[in-house]
Amino acid sequence: MTVTHEVVNQPPPLTGFTAADEPALLETLRREGAGWGEREVTELGALAGTAAVQEQSRWAEEVPPRLHTHDRFGHRVDEVEFHPAWHQLMTVAVEQGLHAAPWADDRPGAHLVRAAKFYLWSQAEPGHGCPVSMTYAAVPALRAAPELAAAYEPLLTACRYDYGLRPPLTKSGLIAGMSMTEKQGGSDVRANTTRAVAAADGSYRITGHKWFTSAPMSDVFLTLAQTAEGLSCFLLPRVLPDGSRNGLRLMRLKNKLGNRSNASAEIEYEAAVAWPVGEPGRGVRTIVEMVNMTRLDCVLGSAAAMRAGLRQALHHTAHRRAFGRALDHQPLMRSVLADLAVESEAATLLGMRLAAAVDRSQAGDAREAALRRLALAAAKYWVCKRGSTHVGEALECLGGNGYVEESGMPRLYREAPLLSIWEGSGNVAALDVLRALQREPEALDAYFAEIDAAAGADRRLDAAAAGLRKLLGELADPERAQLLARTVAERMALVLQGALLVRYSSPAVADAFCASRLDGAWGNAFGTLPPGTDLTAILERTRPGDAH
Repeated sequence: MTVTHEVVNQPPPLTGFTAADEPALLETLRREGAGWGEREVTELGALAGTAAVQEQSRWAEEVPPRLHTHDRFGHRVDEVEFHPAWHQLMTVAVEQGLHAAPWADDRPGAHLVRAAKFYLWSQAEPGHGCPVSMTYAAVPALRAAPELAAAYEPLLTACRYDYGLRPPLTKSGLIAGMSMTEKQGGSDVRANTTRAVAAADGSYRITGHKWFTSAPMSDVFLTLAQTAEGLSCFLLPRVLPDGSRNGLRLMRLKNKLGNRSNASAEIEYEAAVAWPVGEPGRGVRTIVEMVNMTRLDCVLGSAAAMRAGLRQALHHTAHRRAFGRALDHQPLMRSVLADLAVESEAATLLGMRLAAAVDRSQAGDAREAALRRLALAAAKYWVCKRGSTHVGEALECLGGNGYVEESGMPRLYREAPLLSIWEGSGNVAALDVLRALQREPEALDAYFAEIDAAAGADRRLDAAAAGLRKLLGELADPERAQLLARTVAERMALVLQGALLVRYSSPAVADAFCASRLDGAWGNAFGTLPPGTDLTAILERTRPGDAH
């Protein structure tokens, strides 16, 4: 055949949309005093929906980074080469302040605006969000060393992407990484064996192996190593002040399920020069703030994946016909789409609420800081768990069209599990909920103050909150508490999502959530919303303009 058959009943390309066309997102900005950022957020959302950015995302994924350990003359170089599309995406992210810019911005809601942008730009290409997120998280940890912070923070917060191996303090902007995980310990960083030995000039020499170091091309890293006092935190540059390469050797890049556009490496430290951050022997305490900040981005990234998958499902089903009707006009498909929409909005609202808590805690609000500590651990557990299931269901809405690489859905599907693993897998996050409950009783008070703000608005929410209080009363025995840890984390996240939806979402979305997630009138798969759910109102709130 020289001429193909006529192609019918296929959706047009999904381009030219505005990712910020989402009421829950924009309403949150206005409500939380961050309306000043709405124009920036909307403009970035429009850029994320362009065909050009979609092509950059495709190239960054299809041509993954390559490791060059040596140059052609045999010199050790430890360079990672990226497709130009990666650098284009990174340039936008940094210039838009998705990295550490909020730490230098005293406007109310700066962290919330940044979270909204991160959420939208992650929908364009999630892999490069890793170094962006770590740079954001590095600043509060680095402040444990005021002299280092004074030198490096202005460059970490600068909205300039200055790629290349040069002494950090000579560059116009910096990207930070985090290097903690070792093969014998994983999340149990206290089992680390990497050693740090003090030098006469106040620096340390670090020797050891790190099993996972994402974004190994970063300018500086926060890393953990054992000292005489115990596990300690250090700032380690790729290039030393005199221009020579530090003793950081890239052994190999990981061959990962997803997150392919981003490089993750095994590295060896060979007497690498580093400077202490925080009190010796208190490395975990020093770096925990960085972990918490990146956990927030895990929640935002999972919410972004849900929204991106939902958008694809809405678009496909609006243009695809089966059995004489458009798919999105058929009752069962409408139930699936509405259920996905409810889950997506619940995740987005929770992520944005936690970002707003960062702003308030930075302003000195102790209750907001306590709420963030507990609620973030629960959200990290639950929202990131739901991400994989949600994306899988959205993919299925496209049928076989969603199972081919060109659709972009396999990329989302591969990426989703990472966010549940990164910064502590499910068990780590659930146990962190228990730790916060045990050590910080003020966090539970702050949590229930947030829930009580919605008291009386929905009987199912009230009943779920009462049931949660009863469940928390069963945690006195440590072993039983561990067995209940996942249940507690899940229920805490669901009740908080319900409270936020009841207060801030449409009645249809809030009612569907409370009836299904809180009242038990829900099956084990998406598309099992109880009869009587206002599917039309949910879909009208959720549907982007291109998918009508």
